[in-house]
This record gives sequence, structure tokens and C-alpha cells, in this order.
Amino acid sequence: MSPWQDTQHDLCSLEALRAIYPEPRRPQAAATLDKECDHVHPLYRPFIEAAPWCVLATHNGLTDGLDLSPRGDRGAAKLVEVVDGGRTLLLPDRRGNNRIDSLRNLVADPRIGLLFLIPGVGEAIRVQGRARISAHPDLCQRFAMGGDKLPRAVLVIAVSKVFFQCARAATRSGLWDAATQIPRQQLPSTGAVLAALSQGFDGADYDAALAERQRQTLY
Repeated sequence: MSPWQDTQHDLCSLEALRAIYPEPRRPQAAATLDKECDHVHPLYRPFIEAAPWCVLATHNGLTDGLDLSPRGDRGAAKLVEVVDGGRTLLLPDRRGNNRIDSLRNLVADPRIGLLFLIPGVGEAIRVQGRARISAHPDLCQRFAMGGDKLPRAVLVIAVSKVFFQCARAATRSGLWDAATQIPRQQLPSTGAVLAALSQGFDGADYDAALAERQRQTLY
């Protein structure tokens, strides 16, 4: 039997986990536990406001499905805005593919998680809370691009937990090391993937138009 098929050594209880992962003890516990806040602390706020990219996690309470979705923006287009003294985040839902996986999940279950990344910075910021989806005209106008390119909705996130993740994962992976970057052409193209999964799909034509199409439809 392959090791990954053998369940004999699965850790299925908190006691089993703690036998391998002992409780943090002071002074190390300060860096592990005391960093947690129930709002966006003034020292966490610059990290969130500097982040051009985050991963959004949602859960579909109806089907027990989980989903992760990327969100990105920079410059005049804010990825997220911190309001209410750090108690609330506003996240515009920019133009996408209309699958609305995350939005459908939030309709069923408002719990949400976010992981903010900043290029060149090893630490990541983790946020947990509950979100509602607002199409209030003034709220959408707040995130307008080019005067008339508005998000269709804005996530209003009530923050319940914020803390930083240390830089170990980024350091181990070489995430921000230019020497570790992989040329895109070394991997299957988007068109090649779609052609393999869709009958009669012209992958080459899709790839040829992709960069310009994305540039034209960012907002």
C-alpha cells in the first residue's frame, strides 16, 4: 500500500495533533499568539494597503464546497479599502469570468478568509471575517476606474481576526527571488488547456488573442 493511501497514521484529533505540534510557550508564544487582533491594527494597515494581490477563501454551506479565488489591483485602483477604524474592509469585485463562485458561496455562507501578499515582502497578512455583497451605487462609484468602469458589487467584510504569517514559507519557496521565476512558455498555455478539455476549441486562436483581450477587459 502506498503511504498516502495508508490511514493508520492519520492525525484525527486535537490530542493527536498536539502530540506532534506542542502548544506554543512563552516567549515564542508572543510571536505566535499575541500578534492576533480582532480588527486591522494601525501597524497591520500599511501591509494591507500595500498589497496588490490577495487570495479570497469562501465556503459553500449548501454543498460543503470550498473555494479559493485570486483578487488583484494596484495604483489608483485599490485592491481593498480599510474603513471603520479597521473594523471593516471594502473589496470591489472587479471584472471576471462571471462564474461567481465566491459570490455564490457568500450568499450561502458569509464566512470569508483573505491572504494578502506584497511583492518583495516575506510576511503575509491573514484576515478572517464575514462578508455581505453590496451593489449600492455610491459604494460601487467609490471604486470607479476611468470615471465609468465600476465594479458590479463590493464585498463589505466585517473583520473578526487579523494576524501576520511569518516569512518562512516565502523564504523556503524563493517566492520573490527573480532567479526562481519560470518562463510562462515552459508551461501549457491557457489555450492548450482549454482545447484539451473542450471539444472543438481553437486553443491557438485563443492564445493569440488572450493578452490583448485581457488588457482591454481589466475593468
